[in-house]
Amino acid sequence: METGLIALIAIILLIVLVVAAGYVKAPPDRAYIISGLRKNPRILVGRAGVKIPFFERVDKLYLGQMTVDIKTEQSVPTNDFINVNVDAVAKVRIGTDASSIQLAAKNFLNKNPDQITQDLQDSLQGNMREIIGTLSLKTINTDRDSFSDQVMEKASKDMNKLGIEILSCNIQNVTDENGLINDLGMDNTAKIKKDAAIAKAQADRDVAIAQAEADKAANDARVTAQTEIAEKNNALAIKQAELKQQADTANAVADAAYSIQQQEQQKSIETATVNAQIAKAEREAELKQKEVIVKQQELAAQIEKQADAEKYQAEKKAEAELVQRQKKAEAAKYEQEREADARKAQAEAQKFAAEQEAAGIKAKYDAEAAGIAAKGKAEAEAIKAKGLAEAEAMEKKAEAYRKYNGAAMAEMMIKVMPEIAAEIAKPLAAIDKINIYESGDGSEGGAAKISGNMPVVLKQVFDTMSEATGVDLAEIMKANTYDAKVNKNVNINGADVAVVTKKDDEK
Repeated sequence: METGLIALIAIILLIVLVVAAGYVKAPPDRAYIISGLRKNPRILVGRAGVKIPFFERVDKLYLGQMTVDIKTEQSVPTNDFINVNVDAVAKVRIGTDASSIQLAAKNFLNKNPDQITQDLQDSLQGNMREIIGTLSLKTINTDRDSFSDQVMEKASKDMNKLGIEILSCNIQNVTDENGLINDLGMDNTAKIKKDAAIAKAQADRDVAIAQAEADKAANDARVTAQTEIAEKNNALAIKQAELKQQADTANAVADAAYSIQQQEQQKSIETATVNAQIAKAEREAELKQKEVIVKQQELAAQIEKQADAEKYQAEKKAEAELVQRQKKAEAAKYEQEREADARKAQAEAQKFAAEQEAAGIKAKYDAEAAGIAAKGKAEAEAIKAKGLAEAEAMEKKAEAYRKYNGAAMAEMMIKVMPEIAAEIAKPLAAIDKINIYESGDGSEGGAAKISGNMPVVLKQVFDTMSEATGVDLAEIMKANTYDAKVNKNVNINGADVAVVTKKDDEK
């Protein structure tokens, strides 16, 4: 009995220890995923659970809101082919339903928020670049809500596959490489100023028109009042005349007994009537004169008000045209400055390119000059060596010539004589046909004369060579003849040839 109780207590303690060791509690911004024994893992979000030690494990998944900074690292062309850079921020989180958590667990399990946002950044950047390519620059700047909604709609398809929910996407900044956004802003500013100036001019015109109408109404009221006063005065005068006439008539009736008085009364009545008519006429004339004055004043007021209104309208129109011309001049000046800056940058680039090209050409010509100088120096050395060799050869040749005596020179000339004869005979060999006409006087024929010219030509060659060299070839050739041995002594010393007869020797 006690043994069973102890075993029961031990089992209870073991269960308590297992529960204590495997107790886990997930916060609201974390998902604890218990896996190991079951096919589908258990997911704990904001509640507690128990894992079996050694058989199950607990992995964590961050469920809080995360901020992903989306920037185009490179310029992206819009629908109208303008390169822009867009900076946006997206708020994302992992979906709280079981399917989203299971999808996210396959990709982001046990990762911190920075790692998760880093993994999502590339995908969101790609989606934003795709949307930029379908919109124009003006649409991106003026309708950013629609732009961000399209980015969210495009990115949600990819994010849902990862178990990610996009909460918001805000466009922070849009820039372009050529400053077109600033130009559009300047254009809109000019339009707004122009519309404001036009609205102000129209308001001033309306005020002037209302003021003129008010002045006209006041003037009309004043003229009407004065007319009524004149009419009342005229009626009063007429009434007084009538009363006076009645009184005079009563007096005349009273004094009818007396004819004189009647006549006088009648005269008075007539006079009073005439005076009354004159007074009436005078009052009517005065009233008409006053009416003319009032009308003149009314017309003068109308003309003056109209002139003032036209003058004010002209001044405002001139001011508006002046402002417009100033804006156009400022815009033209700005365009000229930008064009001048562009031309200056282009000139500097061309100058730099020309300097680089000149430096390259100079280096090329320096290398070519160095090569030419080296080549010239080598050729000069070669020419110098060749000249020295030729000079040395000429010197040795001259030395050899100095050692030659007359006999040797004669021998050399005799050796070349057959070649000279062959050269002389070449013209004769080139003759194809000769026509000889003889006189028949018994002298030698033409053919004999042609053959007879050869010795003459050879003798002339001998004489020319003897004169040129100073060597008498005939005497040298006669040196071994009988006459030379008997009558003459031929001495050959060096280049001089002396022929001495025996008679001279005996002397």
